[in-house]
Parts: sequence; structure tokens; C-alpha cells
Amino acid sequence: MIKFEKKGAIGIITIDRPEAKNAVNAEVASGIESAIDALEADGELWVGIIASSGDVFCAGADLKAISSGQAGGLQTERGGFAGFVQRERTKPVIAAVDGPALAGGCEIVLAADLVVASEISRFGIPEVKRSLVAAAGGLFRLPRAIPRNVAMEAALTGDPISAERAFHFGLVNELVPAGQALSAAIALAERINANAPLAVRATREIVLAAYAEDDATLWKMSGAAMGRLFQTEDFMEGPKAFIEKRPPVWQGK
Repeated sequence: MIKFEKKGAIGIITIDRPEAKNAVNAEVASGIESAIDALEADGELWVGIIASSGDVFCAGADLKAISSGQAGGLQTERGGFAGFVQRERTKPVIAAVDGPALAGGCEIVLAADLVVASEISRFGIPEVKRSLVAAAGGLFRLPRAIPRNVAMEAALTGDPISAERAFHFGLVNELVPAGQALSAAIALAERINANAPLAVRATREIVLAAYAEDDATLWKMSGAAMGRLFQTEDFMEGPKAFIEKRPPVWQGK
């Protein structure tokens, strides 16, 4: 149900359960967690992508699994729902969305670092329509990603946001025609991978911390990150490549 493949320095995770609208069951959750483990452990992989098969990105939790008493299997100890939404990781992950991303599917998207979506995509947290709450991060990540009142409308009505509106408000980084989300996400990953991977990871960590930490803490984090990078081989490669007028060859160490 989860496919994991390497494309150069990119690790592509594909939810492959189109017959069930890529809904998350225990196998999907454990598969995503294992794929993130592989991404994090492989020194040759610098950026991850989460994509899906079929015409729905992810419909959220598998309601059949919940009704049969298997709700606990939809999350993992380290990753939370889908083995992903609470997962600590160091490498950027891009969501490639080509179809509706609803409920837990939207929360997977919100847990990613960047989003590429096709024009047929929709994003929503419709849990209130079933007397539930979006408990996998949607209720606080969505207001961080788009304006408060827009997020409140989506949360209280349960109605989805179109891809165009999501792009307008900044939830989506790049909007592309149907069928092109994955290829566009790969192109975005390659743009990231043109940069020094250790610097990218340190930069990601500080940008994420900016939502929760004060400036004093962020100054310390920035200085500490620079100090660590000074000790790396890639730090020497950057100016050397500039002087030699050639593209840098990063090693990730």
C-alpha cells in the first residue's frame, strides 16, 4: 500500500490504495513511517515527496477500520496519524497533491514542508460534519498556513477549499494542471537539492521554530547552526566552487 522509490537524491513515498481513496489504515500508517525511516537514514537522499495513486490524494482515516475497532492502528507511536503528522524529521518533505486531500489527508499535507497541487485538488477538514474534530493537527496547522478567518470558515463549515483559493492564500506553493503534481514536486525538490543539504536542514529547523520560539532563542539557534556548518566539508566546498566558477558538488557532510 506504500511504495518507496529513489530518484537521484529524492525519496518518493506513494500512497497506493486508490480503491479505498488512499484512506489511511494500519498498513498505510506503518508503511509511511517505514518510508520516512528510510528517507532519514539514507545519506544519499536529501528531500522526500509524498504522493498518491489514483484521483484522490487521501480521504483521511479509513472509516471501516475505525468502525471495526482498529482506530489505534491508524497512528504510530513516533509519527502519530498516518505515521507522519507528528513525526520528528530533519529532511524536507513535499506533498504532491493531485486530487482531494480531506480530513486526515489534509492533515498529512499540512504536516509537509511544501505543497505542490494540481488544479483538481481540494483541501478540507470536514470532521464537524461527522461530530468529530480534526485531531491530527488540522485545527492549529491550518490557521498557521492561511488567514485565520479563512481557516475558521473551513473548520466550522467543513467545506473544502479549492486548489486556486489554497494557492492564493499560500497553502500551496505551486499550482499545476491535473496530472502534473508529482513532476512539479520533483522539479521543486531538485531546486532544493541544488543547495547544500546540511544547510537546508538547519534552515528548515529554524524556520519551523520561528512559529513557537522567541527571538532570543532563534538567535541562539541560528548562531549554533552556523557554527556546526563551519565544521563541515560542504562549508569549504561553497566558496571553493565560487572561486573556481563551477557548480558546487555537495556531499552532505
